[in-house]
Amino acid sequence: MTEPRDAGDSRPEGCGRTTSPTVLFVCLHGSAKSLIAAQHFTRLARERGLPYAGESVGLEPDYQVPMPVIAGLASDGFDVREYLPQALTPERVATACYVVTFACDVLLGPDTAMRESWDDLPMVSDGFGVARDAIVRRVTALVHSLASASYQHACRRNCAKSRHE
Repeated sequence: MTEPRDAGDSRPEGCGRTTSPTVLFVCLHGSAKSLIAAQHFTRLARERGLPYAGESVGLEPDYQVPMPVIAGLASDGFDVREYLPQALTPERVATACYVVTFACDVLLGPDTAMRESWDDLPMVSDGFGVARDAIVRRVTALVHSLASASYQHACRRNCAKSRHE
């Protein structure tokens, strides 16, 4: 299920290169929890026929994705070997319809996207499978919520508002 990418795009499938409403996943380094979440979120949203795409960013992005994350995501069917972690920017926050943070503080204005904090998840460094399973459970619940008409309406309203400001 890999989409064509242009040669300069370092993001893996579903990580922000899209015109779909974006769900921004933010962790400290943008190379583990947020990347796992963005990849699985995009796949699950697509499988449900939802227009959303996940994007992974970090407050202090790593220079590369750790090998255990590359291997773990490969076993899940994602190729992130060429992915370069991306920095959180005000523009990314402003255009996201939803922001999920992993144990990091992101200052969001009162008119910014809807937000959720997933601070109580296992560390990826303590075991990819356990962390991935916990992340995927949360992502699955988020996709289910976004599938409801009220969430879709709120996300569309937030995206439309941020694009016109």
